[in-house]
Amino acid sequence: MTIFKFARGFTLKILYPLFMLAGSFIKSKKENYQNFIIGLNNKLVIKEKPIPQKILLLLPHCLQINECDIRLTYNINNCKRCGKCTIKDLIFLAEESGLEIFIATGGSLARRIIHDVKPEAVIAVACENDLSSGIADIYPMPVIGIPNERPFGPCINTKVNIEKIKEAVRFFAHK
Repeated sequence: MTIFKFARGFTLKILYPLFMLAGSFIKSKKENYQNFIIGLNNKLVIKEKPIPQKILLLLPHCLQINECDIRLTYNINNCKRCGKCTIKDLIFLAEESGLEIFIATGGSLARRIIHDVKPEAVIAVACENDLSSGIADIYPMPVIGIPNERPFGPCINTKVNIEKIKEAVRFFAHK
């Protein structure tokens, strides 16, 4: 075990629960604590330099525009690729990069997808709460977490910076 993997384990199994305890008393800081844990995890994964062969791109269902009449939760390939949301671009990126790509409606389904797909690394997009708890739950698997943007509030028409996803793909692919 490398020092960075050990540090990541300490961060996710010791610091994260302590920060969430503090966040339960100081609610206004909880999301800041979650962002700190996600950022620290990402830095430690980068220091670990894993070389995965099978990478999963895991997305939240709220990236899909709410007016869409097709639900993608069970099969992202049902996407019409109309371009009204970023799903089309993310499917193209996954196909181009050889990634497995799935959409989850929450943490339980995300964990099941990871269990079923058995990736060697994950690029995950979600809100800070789902992302930080998911990263902690699947340690020691390397995860690069990317918080989504919520211009319309939580769980509706969220966005993600595709450049950050491309950067994570390049990192895991060592390009």
